[in-house]
Amino acid sequence: MRIYSLKTLKVFWDKHPDAQINLLHWYGKIAKQSYNTPQSLTDQFKGADYVDNERIVFNICRNKYRLIAAFNYEFQLCYIKFIGTHKEYDKVDAKTIEV
Repeated sequence: MRIYSLKTLKVFWDKHPDAQINLLHWYGKIAKQSYNTPQSLTDQFKGADYVDNERIVFNICRNKYRLIAAFNYEFQLCYIKFIGTHKEYDKVDAKTIEV
């Protein structure tokens, strides 16, 4: 699956260095697989939640950070829509936020 964009993750871990290892792990896992349904993703990422609009919320660093990604399963594309602290996540609508 192709992910847009690694730069978004790099900018985040520059501010939050403790997230780098977990974000690289997440990136590597998504990039190496093909997913056909939200269920196939949430099966691989325990604690991830499907929120609608083809979006999934992932817990990063044991839920210290949240990542929202939208998926196009037909074309195997992943779009990062948000990465932030849990407190920042509480202020956004996971179904509609755009980076």
